[in-house]
Amino acid sequence: MDINKATSNKVRNFCIIAHIDHGKTTLSDRFIERSDLGHKLQTNTQMLDSMDLEKERGITIKMHPIRLGFKLNDDEYIFHIIDTPGHVDFNYEVSKSLAACEGAILIVDASQGVEAQTVANTYLAIEHDLAIIPVINKIDLPHANVDETKQEIMELLGIDESEIILASAKDGRGMDEILQAIVERIPPPRGSSDLPLKALIFDSHFDTYKGVVSHIRVLEGFIEKGKDIMLMSNKKEYQTEEVGFFRMGSQSTDRLNAGDVGYFTAVIREAQVINVGDTVTDARYPTKNPFPGYRKAVPMVFSGIYPINPNDYDKLKSSLEKLKLTDPAFQFEQETSAALGYGFRCGYLGLLHMEIISERIRREYDQELITTAPSVIYKFTLKNGEIEYIENPSKFPERFHIQSIEEPIVKASIIAPSDYIGPIMDVSQKKRGQYLSMEYLSPTRVSLQYIFPLSEIIIDFYDQLKSVTKGYASLDYEFTGYKEEKIVLVSILVNGSPVDALSFMTVDTQAYYRGKAILEKLRKLIPRQMYQIALQAAVGGKIIARENIVAYRKDVTSKCYGGDITRKRKLLEKQKEGKKRMKMIGNVEIPQEAFMTILKL
Repeated sequence: MDINKATSNKVRNFCIIAHIDHGKTTLSDRFIERSDLGHKLQTNTQMLDSMDLEKERGITIKMHPIRLGFKLNDDEYIFHIIDTPGHVDFNYEVSKSLAACEGAILIVDASQGVEAQTVANTYLAIEHDLAIIPVINKIDLPHANVDETKQEIMELLGIDESEIILASAKDGRGMDEILQAIVERIPPPRGSSDLPLKALIFDSHFDTYKGVVSHIRVLEGFIEKGKDIMLMSNKKEYQTEEVGFFRMGSQSTDRLNAGDVGYFTAVIREAQVINVGDTVTDARYPTKNPFPGYRKAVPMVFSGIYPINPNDYDKLKSSLEKLKLTDPAFQFEQETSAALGYGFRCGYLGLLHMEIISERIRREYDQELITTAPSVIYKFTLKNGEIEYIENPSKFPERFHIQSIEEPIVKASIIAPSDYIGPIMDVSQKKRGQYLSMEYLSPTRVSLQYIFPLSEIIIDFYDQLKSVTKGYASLDYEFTGYKEEKIVLVSILVNGSPVDALSFMTVDTQAYYRGKAILEKLRKLIPRQMYQIALQAAVGGKIIARENIVAYRKDVTSKCYGGDITRKRKLLEKQKEGKKRMKMIGNVEIPQEAFMTILKL
């Protein structure tokens, strides 16, 4: 079949959404095998997960579009499929992909049932007014609970049992029914190719040879090579160099019509020119109604990123700009640190997002980094009436300027087997969680609603939750606002000198415990000197915790093998004076490993 051409009523645009590890990418593999590409590919798992990181961790980090041809009911169809991530930190990737589609396949694992991210993604799809095809996957597993999962989906979507498709993406069961449902239930794209060009940029990436490659969904009109286009957000004009669509790589074509999903290049070298959510239109005959754009992703977790070699600063800046192209939810700005030099303050959607970004910079751009401890953004109301949002401890105002400090609050939904309600409540209480409600999804599964300070759940809450529920709990959260709290700045002092990279903001009641934990770690990591080193944690001018690194002791009295005790005293006093002088002029060098280990805390 000719993959370049298809009438719009034979085109279907849809994405695959689910909770993490419910089988989205495996289902994508089955689609590829059944399509016109099938005979060209060897059996390979996770074909659309192109990053090594995705394959190693078994998760999808980036959305992956692909154009496939199918022959169904003696007709030829073109499916534009977008495989999306399932983790809560990559929720922004899901919301971007939904805007480029008319339908969504919602996958639920038969052995785990409806989970927190299943609910969140379903509501996103409903907000975008998409046709939803519910699929219960992994029915081949021995512990699959199909009947209970059906009930949970019926309650979630308010649908009839007959609309739910049973499948196993692993062995291909249910694929015929899914393909048929896509044709019947998902509407073809609307929009005419005769109207002025209106295309949505829903993603982008940087190519060394082509420059910025913009991923687009053509809503109206058409785009072809050599067309004069304009980006409506900044009114910049370009001429397209190449247009095409995504197969198992990129494939150029003559033109993309209304309803098509593909890409264009236009020798755009400045990464910041392209904004995801922007509208591309004809430079001569622009469309009157641009796409409204996306709700801006709000970073929830912040940390500093510094190059280990200060000379790599410019290279790191260029790497971050290119990375932001593929991940608009990632944000950064320049900052300096007395201990670490020049670097960047970066914002992420969550802790996994932060971990993935750091790893991608190391692998894709060959950069060695130091990442500082994650923090959240606090709202400061000053006595002069000004409001400041501060996430960097070095910008903490003087205490006498502060009227009040508010910390970010999130509403969390925890879904788990009902046997673990007690342990979940214990863990939540320790994290300053405020109980809201509890709802039974089925006789054996429960959904708990809590209000948490964001700072409490970004570090190890999810790990603790998984631990107490033997891996069965799932977590989803959304930002709800700010709440006043007594927040203090804890400074770490080494021999009386503050180390700004190790300072942090925390709630007053936890200052001692967190400060003590860092000092105990530092004590083991900083090499001993010939004099004692004092490690202190301070709030304002008050020392709240202290550790000592004991000095190396040279036995100066070993040569005294007799005689009066005053000889030994004289030698010890002389040594004491020497150590005092040494301490006055001695600088403590904190090794790189110490920073890296502490910052992992």
